[in-house]
Amino acid sequence: MKSDPITQNACLEVCANSYASALAAQNGGAKRVEFCDNLAEGGTTPSYAQIALAKKNLSIEVWPIIRPRGGDFLYSDIEFELMKEDIKICKSLSCDGIVIGILKADGTIDKERCAELIELAKPMEVAFHRAFDMSNDMDQALEDLISLNIKRVLTSGGASSAILGAEKLAQLVKKANGRITIMPGAGINEDNIKNLIDQTGATQFHASAKEFVPSKMEFRNTETKMGSIEDEYRYELTSETKVKALVDCINMVVNLK
Repeated sequence: MKSDPITQNACLEVCANSYASALAAQNGGAKRVEFCDNLAEGGTTPSYAQIALAKKNLSIEVWPIIRPRGGDFLYSDIEFELMKEDIKICKSLSCDGIVIGILKADGTIDKERCAELIELAKPMEVAFHRAFDMSNDMDQALEDLISLNIKRVLTSGGASSAILGAEKLAQLVKKANGRITIMPGAGINEDNIKNLIDQTGATQFHASAKEFVPSKMEFRNTETKMGSIEDEYRYELTSETKVKALVDCINMVVNLK
């Protein structure tokens, strides 16, 4: 087995939508979780209780997403204050890091606000989420994130999935040249992970590895709904089995390089 830095850094990060999902991620061999709520909206900040329980009981890294709502990444002053308060909570719970993403109206990285959050988060490290994919120039955005000392950036290469954005991801990995970690994410599964590794040169990957869990309710009211989800008698959780399969694929492919 190789012991070079590439092999040592190879890992899977799981987008965990609950403490139960984070536990499944750990049991499946993930290195860390991007901890969030509301996967259908791309992830929002999880509750204090979820974060506290994860930090209390898990041994893998816990990185909550700091995102006050779904939608775009142009935030009001009130929303920015909420983000700062959530960072203080994460710091008080000794989280390993946080994940942020703020853009200006013109699609550039909001370096000023990001810098303020990064300073507030210390000594926690900071990663950048797929707001990067919504920037108006990914090459310039990458340089901006590097200048901010962001640890890694989650990206699909600006495409609807990482496999479709593989060519751009490979360019970003080359451009980063070790200055920041490019972490492909979006639609990653056991069937395409090997191709992504081969095509992009990336070694860290992001996946929800989720599955639907059917409700155990015996009585079901089919005449009304609580929200806009099509089937409210099921919910999503990370699958330990899917996580393990992805981790095994990453380790096997990277260790053969």
